[in-house]
Amino acid sequence: MVLADPEGRIFDHPNLLMAAQSGIEKRLGNANGLMPMPEGSQLFTLPGRYPVGWDPESERFVTIKEIVIDGRKLECTAVAAFLAPGYLRCLLPATQLKTEYPTLPLWAYGAVGFRDEGFCVSGIFVDPNPHWHPRFFRADDELNARVQDLQQQYPRNRLVQHLSHCALGYRCFAAKNAFYQRWEIPVPTSPGCNAKCLGCLSSQPFEGCEASHKRISFIPTVEEIVEVALPHMMKAEDPIVSFGQGCEGEPLLQDRLLEQTIATLRERTSEGTINVNTNGSLPQVVGRLAAAGLDAIRITLGSARPKYYESYHKPEGYRFADVLESMGKAKEKGIYLSLNLLVFPGLTDQEDEIEALLNMVSMTGVDMIQMRNLNIDPEWYLKELRDPRAPGIGIPNMLTLFRRAFPHLVIGYFNRTKESFQKNAGAGEATQT
Repeated sequence: MVLADPEGRIFDHPNLLMAAQSGIEKRLGNANGLMPMPEGSQLFTLPGRYPVGWDPESERFVTIKEIVIDGRKLECTAVAAFLAPGYLRCLLPATQLKTEYPTLPLWAYGAVGFRDEGFCVSGIFVDPNPHWHPRFFRADDELNARVQDLQQQYPRNRLVQHLSHCALGYRCFAAKNAFYQRWEIPVPTSPGCNAKCLGCLSSQPFEGCEASHKRISFIPTVEEIVEVALPHMMKAEDPIVSFGQGCEGEPLLQDRLLEQTIATLRERTSEGTINVNTNGSLPQVVGRLAAAGLDAIRITLGSARPKYYESYHKPEGYRFADVLESMGKAKEKGIYLSLNLLVFPGLTDQEDEIEALLNMVSMTGVDMIQMRNLNIDPEWYLKELRDPRAPGIGIPNMLTLFRRAFPHLVIGYFNRTKESFQKNAGAGEATQT
């Protein structure tokens, strides 16, 4: 078991073992297996939360409020891990709320412990795509120069200025790719949205939780987008251009802009993959974008059950049935269909949820499920969902059921290029130790 002192120093407990949570249910930390904490992961202290461990002598869960370090009695704080890209969290940190506690920032908090001289986590490696390995985003000696070069090339392009701030200020991996001219790049277009998702990264009306970054404040022109996207599609390695980013609202609301832009890009090149990340709220728009030349669509889903879907996404002007229709429309038009499944241990792996997801895949013909860790304060999320109490069967068991039911379904984490659409890479490669 690990814990933190008031200064943020992290210690391993001399007697207690690692505990974890699946939803509201406490479990042993190794209930779903453990692996060394992956390179590129981060540790967080959890203010307002006491750590909970497992006492092997009394065989019970124990809350630790204070600990003596160097002769001083200090209050304890719980610790969590945020896993590197490509890794799926299997369990939440085991905690008990203090009398006063803040709402945590929007990160995916995972259970963490310590063994064999290193931190360990409850997680699974679900996508081996090397393009998102942290090593490619550390040495940014060239980034400033590359940003300046593109700004000088397109001095009036507001999208270039926006991506410059994302790359340099927020250290966004995808935005950095735009300047290194490689792999997947973001093309934000929409200041507005027709949902009020609890975990929205760019808009948080809730006073207790700040947005991770600011949302785009303008609508770029077709010309501004083409100046960024076309050279990338024609020259970059494995190029993907993606509308619908964390720094914007719902891209389908900018349907005419996307339709004109996609058509313009496809008139000039057949290279590259054009993708849209969306809530899938406007099925009629999906059909038009497909006709314009869209290659792939990724639809975000907090739950396959309407009750929990609407509790998280809080849709305005559309309903869950529209999302299903968009999935059907995408497959009808030959678009590669991915689900951006926001995985939360203790909810996503409930039997009723799994059954609903399996039915959805069967009904719509989903090509890929991107298993993404939901970035949100667990206590806040469970409160908003009114504490769903059915136990989860475990994230590894859930993945096994998906593979058995749909052997050709790709299970991963990242968007794919159109050249790899027919490859089943990643469907059977999730690992744990």
